Amino acid sequence: MHEHNFAPSEAAVRYLKSRLRNIPDFPKPGILFKDITPLLADPRAFHMTIDLFAERFISENLRAVIGIESRGFIFGAALAARLNASFIPVRKPGKLPYKTDRVAYKLEYGEAELEMHVDSLNGGSRVIIVDDLLATGGTASAAAALATRQGAQVIAYTFVVELDFLEGRRRLLENAAVPPAIYSLVHIGAGE
Repeated sequence: MHEHNFAPSEAAVRYLKSRLRNIPDFPKPGILFKDITPLLADPRAFHMTIDLFAERFISENLRAVIGIESRGFIFGAALAARLNASFIPVRKPGKLPYKTDRVAYKLEYGEAELEMHVDSLNGGSRVIIVDDLLATGGTASAAAALATRQGAQVIAYTFVVELDFLEGRRRLLENAAVPPAIYSLVHIGAGE
C-alpha cells in the first residue's frame, strides 16, 4: 500500500464536524449518539466527504468497497462509484437473498451478527471497508473477517467519524498480520 500523509484540512474537518448532531441516550441511556443525517442533508458536506475519501484511495487499485449496514451503504456506494470499484454490502442476518457467510461480534452495547454473500470477492482482491463511525471496532472487524474468509486483502478502513476514546483503532490493528490503514475524517474525544 502506498504511504500517505494525506489529512483533510482543519477547515474541512470543522465544517464536517459542524454537520454532526449529538443525540443523548440513543440507542440506550448513557450513549451520546453522533447523528450524521445533518451531514447527509447538506450537499456540500456530503460531496466533501466523498471527495476526501476518493482522494485518499484513488491510486490504490481497489477491487471493491465494502459498506457496512446501514449508514456505511450511503458512503460506500458513492465511494465505489467514484473509484470505479465494486460495492459489496455487509448486512444483518436474513437481509441478503443468496448464500451467505456469517460472523458474530460484540458491540459497545451488545452483540450482533453480520453476513456477506459467499461469492462477493475473489482471492487477492484489494478492498476497503467503509462505515460512518468507528467506536470499539467490533463491526468493522467483523466485516474484515468476512472479507478475509473469501481471500480478500483489507488494505484500509475508512470512517466519517472516529470516537478516539473508545480505542476502536487499536482493536482493528491488534489482530492484523499486515496492519491496514485507518482513515477517519472527524475525530471525537471524550465528552465532545
